[in-house]
Amino acid sequence: MAYRILLVDDDKEIVQTLQKSLVREGYEVIPAFDGEEALAKLKDSDPDIVLLDLMLPKVSGHEVLSAIRKVHKDKWRPVIVISAKDELESVMQTYRLDADHYLTKPCELEHILRGIRTMISLMPMRKDEETQE
Repeated sequence: MAYRILLVDDDKEIVQTLQKSLVREGYEVIPAFDGEEALAKLKDSDPDIVLLDLMLPKVSGHEVLSAIRKVHKDKWRPVIVISAKDELESVMQTYRLDADHYLTKPCELEHILRGIRTMISLMPMRKDEETQE
């Protein structure tokens, strides 16, 4: 089973490059280019992991993250933020909204893959926690 990754970034070149790399690694990638599209695709495609930029048109990345945590409480959905915003306040706000990991652009593919693999490795433990609740 290929893990489904919702990839949200308004930079089409970043999305295309990252999508090709992730597909080569065996992941299914669902691209979204703004926050509104991300929320719609989140609902329609039920991804396993979300890679999320913060500076998005229509709906900000922080708003998307907040909506994920409010609306999709049915299962743990890892969110890895990949953003050019490197100010401490932005990072802290993102973690307060329950982001699982924060990477700063520009970012090496290996760091993104390591973050994805880490989230996948935690999934069995998080599923156990969900069944105990």
